[in-house]
Amino acid sequence: MTNQYLPEGMILGTAENREYITSLSGLQRAMNEGVILESTVLLCDSAMRLHVDLYGVTGIIEREECVFCRDGEELKDIAVITRVGKPICFKVINITFENGKAIAHLSRRMAQKDCIQNRLSDLISGDIIQAKVTHMENFGAFVDIGCGVASLLSVDCISVSRISHPSDRLRVGDVINVVIKSIDHDTGRIFVSMRELLGTWEENASLFEAGQTVAGIVRSIENYGVFIELTPNLAGLAELRDDIKDREIAEIGKTVAVYIKSIIPDRMKIKLVLIDSYKGDTRRSGIEYFVDCKNTFHLNSWRYSTPNSRKIIETLFDKV
Repeated sequence: MTNQYLPEGMILGTAENREYITSLSGLQRAMNEGVILESTVLLCDSAMRLHVDLYGVTGIIEREECVFCRDGEELKDIAVITRVGKPICFKVINITFENGKAIAHLSRRMAQKDCIQNRLSDLISGDIIQAKVTHMENFGAFVDIGCGVASLLSVDCISVSRISHPSDRLRVGDVINVVIKSIDHDTGRIFVSMRELLGTWEENASLFEAGQTVAGIVRSIENYGVFIELTPNLAGLAELRDDIKDREIAEIGKTVAVYIKSIIPDRMKIKLVLIDSYKGDTRRSGIEYFVDCKNTFHLNSWRYSTPNSRKIIETLFDKV
């Protein structure tokens, strides 16, 4: 398998994966070669075993083979039953026959252990990898960083522009680029960040000019003004005037039209004026990265602040 340590679902439709899982001979070859494959979970039976779609061959993952657990961790039933209907990675560990019917015994635990030992254990802070959003909580998004191994992308690491919930920026199933923020070597847990890939203040501000009227998203409303996101890593402040119209327009999460009054790099400030509700297309567009993630695999450091700013916002990965 060319790259078998991707987030679950990313090799499911590949020709190489299909070649293995669509025949008994392919499954036998996969068992002999020790490759990681993917297919879809059809059901979870009363014994908490997962049944996997293998095109005529019965695929079974026993409960204890569903998830790799670190020392001291307990396998919870919810981690098993939530796999139903979703792609799952596995290794073929045995093939038996019952009444002439082939049964492939599979292990997701072994696939995850392989991924941890031969891929994730080599990662260091600053490495850039792909991840897939699996579910979200108020405090952050959980992402699959390879073979279903979970990592936390905390809400404050998603972007510089503050959001109240990860769903303001992401959706379950999104495949995103992230950078390794830190690694807890005692537990093996990996924490990731995304904001370092979304551009500095200068890079984002260069997309705009004073005098323009543009769309922005209301992110917070304070007594002294309204913070409006222009890009995920850039927000400006609009004074909240006393007239009724401004207060009707300003609603958290709402897209509005704003006039750019001034851009002040040394203070990293953008002054805005609320114009009106935005009438155009407000559908979410894809994430724009300011780092070429296909050809850049590591960041030593990242500085968001402008050169003359007194406020320093930066990440030093080599010191994490």
